[in-house]
Amino acid sequence: MLMGAKMIILLRFCVIALFLTLIGCSSKVAETNQYSGFLSDYSDLRTVETTSGQQVLRWVSPDFRLSTYKDIYVSPVVYFPSPKPDSRVNASTLEQIRLYTEQRLKSAVSSHKNLSNQPHAGGLMLRTAITAVSAENKDIQFYEVLPVTAVVAGTMTLTGKRSQNTFLFIEAVLIDVSTNKPVIKVVRKAYGGKVSNSESPITRDDIKSAIDTMVADVVDFPGK
Repeated sequence: MLMGAKMIILLRFCVIALFLTLIGCSSKVAETNQYSGFLSDYSDLRTVETTSGQQVLRWVSPDFRLSTYKDIYVSPVVYFPSPKPDSRVNASTLEQIRLYTEQRLKSAVSSHKNLSNQPHAGGLMLRTAITAVSAENKDIQFYEVLPVTAVVAGTMTLTGKRSQNTFLFIEAVLIDVSTNKPVIKVVRKAYGGKVSNSESPITRDDIKSAIDTMVADVVDFPGK
């Protein structure tokens, strides 16, 4: 009985150690090593909270006043770098995600300013890139740190059978066309729906809520 009690204590200790290790694995914003290079400079980005309660990295020029510009040209959304379709995210899904992002962004931007068909002096240009579409293990919840259930949860994590959060990385820059200088820069890690494990395909519908939340924050962004 004494040996059994010691084993239970040791098991609980190992589970808690596993929990503490995993709990910090999922960052809510992009890490510096996840920057794609789409933006020319990331040094002035700071973490801010959007109206939806999401954390993003953002910089806004202190001189920026939306009211001083005529309209906005929204460049086609691109992947940067070029995407590599695989068994989880195929080429068709990548294009569906790109098109949906572009359509929803145009709708959101048009709530602030008229859209133009091409960039011109006196207007703004929005350049947007999807830099990653992927999934990561869900954060361990406190209720899982219990004998047996926690061990099962930990084992599922290590074997890739744990459910995952889908996400995409977005990098965007709003440019003053007259000066060709940025007035707003954003790097966002946007979470979508959940998939059952690390082998489950990721679909447009899984990512859709991430795009919709991002677009809602664009609509709510305070214009001046």
